[in-house]
Amino acid sequence: MLRSHTAVSWYLDGARTHVSLAGDPVAAVVVRRDGDELRVFANEADRLLAEELVSRERLDVVRVPWHEALVEPDAARLEETEVAAELRAARASLLPGELSRYRGLCREVAEVLTDAATAAAPTATERGLAARLAGALAERGIDPLVTLVAGRSRLGHRHPLPTEAPIGDRAMLVVCGRRHGLIANATRWVRFGPADEGEADAMRRILDVEAEVLAATRPGAPLGAVFEAGVAAYARHGFDAEEWRRHHQGGAAGYAGRDPRAVPGIADVVHEGQAFAWNPSAPGAKVEDTVLVGAGRPEVLTVDARWPTVSVTGVGRPVELDLG
Repeated sequence: MLRSHTAVSWYLDGARTHVSLAGDPVAAVVVRRDGDELRVFANEADRLLAEELVSRERLDVVRVPWHEALVEPDAARLEETEVAAELRAARASLLPGELSRYRGLCREVAEVLTDAATAAAPTATERGLAARLAGALAERGIDPLVTLVAGRSRLGHRHPLPTEAPIGDRAMLVVCGRRHGLIANATRWVRFGPADEGEADAMRRILDVEAEVLAATRPGAPLGAVFEAGVAAYARHGFDAEEWRRHHQGGAAGYAGRDPRAVPGIADVVHEGQAFAWNPSAPGAKVEDTVLVGAGRPEVLTVDARWPTVSVTGVGRPVELDLG
């Protein structure tokens, strides 16, 4: 029984499974050897069948009245939660069609960040900038799952939900956008006027921390070992050795914001053709992009040629956009 947005959207090849972004899926799938059963609320069925499904082959559709439970107890022998690790492994390596959609999504998320940043001014409010981000994403058919903005007065927050505060002379923008079930993650920094020497130094060093994580993210590597490589990199590059405890470090990406989020000792392994979004951070410094892992250097997916970058171990990484 597949019940979550992550699993159902993946299994149905990118179908939108929500109405409210904060709500439960309106569909579930019972996966069987001889065909599958799609259970969908009756008031959502016509739209979902007409607009969201790539194919109905081997799919029995059960329309469930909106006032009843979508899934009865014991509707399947095995629950999604019982095979969570196996399902993550099954969807880890992106198929050609998925990768094509993901590349397009990631590119557009990066473009939205560039457009919003270049149109910003020190007097803009965090909420105004977040509204610009969310609106631009929605215009492209991208669900704005996360739009975070921190101006100068709130840079100490790692997850800065936007407020009415003006962004001032420096701001961080964070976006997680979903389309076809896939989620792109990226962070960008913008400033007005000369850079603070200490802040610029921290930003350079956080790129070095990320470079060590990316270098360790190789097919076949245990995800727990990759996580530990990132943890150890903080002290080597002049940060507090305990910095990793102050914010999550990211992990695999795809049909969930992190699929899974990396934690100490996690048993998953890195797969060929799998996406990742690491986000090492420190006070006033953070880097985050969605990348694809292969045999060579990682391919950065959330990239816009208009954004300034610096090469770190041969990979182009974003720097602060200086708007003078």
